[in-house]
Amino acid sequence: MKKLSLSLAFILLALTASAQVPDNLVVEGVPAITPELRRDVSRYLEFRAAAFQSWHPIRREMLITTRFADTPQLHRVSTPGGARKQVTFGTEPVGAGRFRPKAGDYIVFSQDSGGGEFYQLYRHDVHDGRTTLLTDGKSRNTGGRFANKGIYLAYTSTRRTGKDNDIYVINPSDPKSDRLLTELSGGGWGVLDWSPDDSLLLVLQYLSINESHLHLVDARTGKRSQLTRPGKDKVSYGHARFARDGKAIYATSDDDSEFQQLIRIDLKNGEQKPLTASILWDVEEFEQSPDGKIIAFVTNEAGVGTLNLMDAKNGKALPKPKLPLGTVSNLAWHSNGHDLAFNLSSAKSPLDVYSYDARTGLLERWTESETGGLNPETFVEPEILKLSSFDGLLISAIVYRPDPKKFPGPRPAIISIHGGPEGQSRPGFQARNNYFLNELGVAIVYPNVRGSAGYGKTFLTLDNGFKREDSVHDIAAVIAWIARQPDLDRSRIAVTGGSYGGYMSLACMVQYADILRCGIDVVGISNFVTFLNNTQDYRRDLRRVEYGDERDPKMKEFLEHISPANHAARIKKPLFVVQGKNDPRVPLTESEQMVKAIRDSGGKVWYLMAKDEGHGFAKKRNADFQFLSTILFYREHLLN
Repeated sequence: MKKLSLSLAFILLALTASAQVPDNLVVEGVPAITPELRRDVSRYLEFRAAAFQSWHPIRREMLITTRFADTPQLHRVSTPGGARKQVTFGTEPVGAGRFRPKAGDYIVFSQDSGGGEFYQLYRHDVHDGRTTLLTDGKSRNTGGRFANKGIYLAYTSTRRTGKDNDIYVINPSDPKSDRLLTELSGGGWGVLDWSPDDSLLLVLQYLSINESHLHLVDARTGKRSQLTRPGKDKVSYGHARFARDGKAIYATSDDDSEFQQLIRIDLKNGEQKPLTASILWDVEEFEQSPDGKIIAFVTNEAGVGTLNLMDAKNGKALPKPKLPLGTVSNLAWHSNGHDLAFNLSSAKSPLDVYSYDARTGLLERWTESETGGLNPETFVEPEILKLSSFDGLLISAIVYRPDPKKFPGPRPAIISIHGGPEGQSRPGFQARNNYFLNELGVAIVYPNVRGSAGYGKTFLTLDNGFKREDSVHDIAAVIAWIARQPDLDRSRIAVTGGSYGGYMSLACMVQYADILRCGIDVVGISNFVTFLNNTQDYRRDLRRVEYGDERDPKMKEFLEHISPANHAARIKKPLFVVQGKNDPRVPLTESEQMVKAIRDSGGKVWYLMAKDEGHGFAKKRNADFQFLSTILFYREHLLN
């Protein structure tokens, strides 16, 4: 009887453990998540954020995205600090959404399925809440931009070939009006703006992080002309808008500069005039006020997005708004001409929506996102480091240290590497990662190795092609810095990263196998050749420019040589691999072959795969399980 009771207890325990795993997850090697752990972590699972999407064209109210259930959905906010009224109620996350200009009678928003990034455009009618599919339901449709009169919307779609981003125009009030405006070659095309009279489209052709061009497209005939001309050096153009008078284009460009400057391109003679030559930082984005008198723009200053205002007529700087410490993004002027909306986040505040009245100087906070009942004043502020790498190149890192009073003595450290590879780690809200700092006493170091954005166009190219592993060697400088810190434990260092950061994590586990305790790879590249063969068609040529063309025998040999999956036997420490089944960027096969290679060589690996996710986990239930599993992994392999 006693043996029967014990057997029954074990069976019940196993059933309880399996019941904690959602049916959509494949879980291998991950221990059961206990109720005690869930209770301990629960507050850190309830952080929210809010992101601005659109002003109402008539009323002073806005459209935002935020999450109250499992996924981010559209909400309306009628007053600063007012209640968020939910607009969409789907099970999949909603991307961008915008009110129809002039009328505001409907919203056009984008949404994919299962994280596959084959976005569809939908019309949501405000008066009755009905939602209508506008696109074909199969292809990838992106970058919807309304004409100024609010009748037509231009967007790009891979509908014709599966890989080329052609431009389509539709009247969302009549889905049957959808038409192909112009055929284009390549997956890097995007619609940026309409001319003030809606006769022309301003279009970006993205070839690489270091090269792009601006084009004008006749909105009636589809005839295209290149606005920017190729020169002896590659030039990158980014954000761009028509001037309000239609006589010029404002754009960001690194032409004759290390950084993205704000420039003015005269449409009559093609003359380019720099407007921010004295600012030695990238201008990330800008928007012109409806009357054309003020240009608001954001500069990336050592990772902090700073809001600036400029007199558009004479180019002189206007007084900077007095904002809370943090990073600004996603600028948008209201049609009233003086209210500027933007997102702001900091170490002590999640992403939230603000507005600034350029006429009165009034700053208003429209949303105040929840922090799970935790006091944000207890969250750790970052410090920014400058480190000399193996060849003398200066790289940087952002460090968050746990409270030494609460956690005395040398503490473990996590090196968290950004993706991209042209991404950038920036000081900001740590959200769930505050659990590692405040509850486990683990420091987090975010390096910006060569190839990262924000430090000039030359720095961006220093990891291209055959120089790929130089960025991995930069991590040695970070490890050496940790070893010199009396409050950090050189024997307990982990590495983690997502996407390209996942490759970096795997490469570090190979290169620094004797130093690192463990590593986590989230949707990472394990073999560059198989990655380039299997990534979605619309991305392949764009990625070849960055990583190298595997069709060249010498490059293929090099890519095989640096691919972590080919060196799995050198990974001696535990690894945790996380993947979305529907990932269009880094396919499922990249993680599957890495897991197999580790196991075939006798290594230890945990594996977590979500059947309803893509390039990272977007649904809360999946993200919660991933985070809890990550805590278990660090507890077992880093803290002990």
